[in-house]
Amino acid sequence: MLKFAHFNFNVLDLEKSIEFYKEALNLEIVREFEAEDHSFRLIYLGDQTTQFQLELTWLRDRKEPYNLGECEFHLAFETDQYEEYHKKHKEMGCIVFENPQMGIYFITDPDGYWIEMVPQK
Repeated sequence: MLKFAHFNFNVLDLEKSIEFYKEALNLEIVREFEAEDHSFRLIYLGDQTTQFQLELTWLRDRKEPYNLGECEFHLAFETDQYEEYHKKHKEMGCIVFENPQMGIYFITDPDGYWIEMVPQK
Protein backbone atom coordinates (compact mmCIF):
# COMPACT_ATOMS: atom_id res chain seq x y z
CA MET A 1 0.00 0.00 0.00
CA LEU A 2 1.16 3.50 -0.80
CA LYS A 3 -0.37 6.72 0.50
CA PHE A 4 0.50 10.40 0.53
CA ALA A 5 2.18 11.53 3.75
CA HIS A 6 3.21 15.17 3.38
CA PHE A 7 4.28 17.93 1.03
CA ASN A 8 7.05 20.45 1.76
CA PHE A 9 7.28 24.23 1.44
CA ASN A 10 10.54 25.96 2.41
CA VAL A 11 9.84 29.22 4.28
CA LEU A 12 11.89 32.25 5.31
CA ASP A 13 9.90 33.34 8.36
CA LEU A 14 8.62 30.25 10.13
CA GLU A 15 6.43 32.02 12.69
CA LYS A 16 4.81 34.21 10.03
CA SER A 17 4.07 31.12 7.92
CA ILE A 18 2.62 29.17 10.86
CA GLU A 19 0.39 32.14 11.69
CA PHE A 20 -0.75 32.46 8.05
CA TYR A 21 -1.69 28.77 7.73
CA LYS A 22 -3.53 28.86 11.03
CA GLU A 23 -5.49 32.01 10.15
CA ALA A 24 -6.12 31.30 6.46
CA LEU A 25 -6.74 27.54 6.54
CA ASN A 26 -7.16 26.51 10.20
CA LEU A 27 -4.10 24.25 10.01
CA GLU A 28 -2.53 23.22 13.31
CA ILE A 29 0.95 22.00 14.23
CA VAL A 30 0.89 18.21 14.54
CA ARG A 31 4.62 17.58 15.03
CA GLU A 32 7.96 19.35 15.02
CA PHE A 33 11.64 18.56 14.56
CA GLU A 34 14.69 20.73 15.16
CA ALA A 35 18.28 19.86 14.22
CA GLU A 36 20.63 19.50 17.18
CA ASP A 37 22.72 22.39 15.87
CA HIS A 38 19.57 24.49 15.30
CA SER A 39 20.40 24.86 11.59
CA PHE A 40 16.90 23.89 10.51
CA ARG A 41 13.41 23.27 11.83
CA LEU A 42 10.58 21.21 10.41
CA ILE A 43 6.99 21.99 11.34
CA TYR A 44 4.21 19.67 10.16
CA LEU A 45 0.73 21.15 9.85
CA GLY A 46 -2.50 19.17 9.66
CA ASP A 47 -6.17 19.85 8.95
CA GLN A 48 -7.62 17.72 11.81
CA THR A 49 -9.57 15.73 9.19
CA THR A 50 -7.08 13.84 7.02
CA GLN A 51 -3.64 12.42 7.74
CA PHE A 52 -2.01 14.53 5.01
CA GLN A 53 0.46 17.10 6.35
CA LEU A 54 2.13 20.23 5.06
CA GLU A 55 5.77 20.33 6.10
CA LEU A 56 7.28 23.79 6.56
CA THR A 57 11.08 23.75 6.42
CA TRP A 58 13.01 26.66 7.88
CA LEU A 59 16.77 26.92 7.24
CA ARG A 60 18.64 29.17 9.69
CA ASP A 61 21.18 30.44 7.17
CA ARG A 62 18.72 31.14 4.35
CA LYS A 63 18.15 34.88 3.88
CA GLU A 64 17.02 35.28 0.26
CA PRO A 65 13.54 34.38 -1.04
CA TYR A 66 13.11 31.00 -2.70
CA ASN A 67 12.84 30.85 -6.49
CA LEU A 68 9.39 29.39 -7.11
CA GLY A 69 9.71 29.44 -10.88
CA GLU A 70 6.42 30.24 -12.54
CA CYS A 71 4.31 28.90 -9.63
CA GLU A 72 2.94 26.12 -11.80
CA PHE A 73 2.61 23.87 -8.74
CA HIS A 74 0.18 24.33 -5.88
CA LEU A 75 -1.68 22.69 -3.04
CA ALA A 76 -5.46 22.42 -3.22
CA PHE A 77 -8.01 22.46 -0.42
CA GLU A 78 -11.62 21.39 -0.81
CA THR A 79 -14.16 22.99 1.51
CA ASP A 80 -17.87 22.95 2.25
CA GLN A 81 -17.45 26.54 3.50
CA TYR A 82 -16.26 28.01 0.21
CA GLU A 83 -18.04 31.39 0.51
CA GLU A 84 -16.86 31.90 4.10
CA TYR A 85 -13.24 31.15 3.17
CA HIS A 86 -13.47 33.39 0.10
CA LYS A 87 -14.67 36.27 2.27
CA LYS A 88 -11.94 35.64 4.85
CA HIS A 89 -9.20 35.42 2.21
CA LYS A 90 -10.45 38.57 0.50
CA GLU A 91 -10.26 40.39 3.86
CA MET A 92 -6.74 38.99 4.39
CA GLY A 93 -5.73 40.27 0.94
CA CYS A 94 -4.18 36.93 -0.05
CA ILE A 95 -6.30 36.07 -3.12
CA VAL A 96 -4.04 36.16 -6.20
CA PHE A 97 -6.27 34.64 -8.88
CA GLU A 98 -9.95 33.87 -9.30
CA ASN A 99 -11.59 31.73 -11.96
CA PRO A 100 -15.35 32.22 -11.53
CA GLN A 101 -16.05 30.06 -14.59
CA MET A 102 -14.39 27.07 -12.87
CA GLY A 103 -15.65 28.16 -9.44
CA ILE A 104 -12.18 28.24 -7.84
CA TYR A 105 -9.66 30.77 -6.59
CA PHE A 106 -6.04 30.80 -5.40
CA ILE A 107 -4.42 32.38 -2.38
CA THR A 108 -0.73 32.92 -1.77
CA ASP A 109 1.23 32.40 1.43
CA PRO A 110 3.98 34.72 2.78
CA ASP A 111 6.62 33.01 0.60
CA GLY A 112 4.58 33.12 -2.61
CA TYR A 113 3.32 29.53 -2.72
CA TRP A 114 -0.11 29.19 -4.37
CA ILE A 115 -3.00 27.36 -2.72
CA GLU A 116 -6.16 26.50 -4.66
CA MET A 117 -9.54 26.70 -2.96
CA VAL A 118 -12.17 24.35 -4.37
CA PRO A 119 -15.82 24.11 -3.31
CA GLN A 120 -16.93 20.68 -2.13
CA LYS A 121 -19.03 18.97 -4.79
